[in-house]
Amino acid sequence: MFKFNDSFFDKVEKKTKVSKDTILELASKLQNSNLKDEATLREVIQELGSMTGKEVSKEKENKIIDAVVNDKVPKDVDKMF
Repeated sequence: MFKFNDSFFDKVEKKTKVSKDTILELASKLQNSNLKDEATLREVIQELGSMTGKEVSKEKENKIIDAVVNDKVPKDVDKMF
């Protein structure tokens, strides 16, 4: 599992306006979810879009799902921010 320090959460919050507590709450909810399931991924993507006030197009949603299902997500999440 990933280990994140407060500076990571500060970067994410600055970029997305989503608090550390909200992120941890979502992570806890996702821990027992099947992230290879397309319906679950679509729900998560829409929830994140709503949390951040960003609309996610169907095209972008499909690209995200393809990346997650096919293990194309970067392993070093900290560098994404």
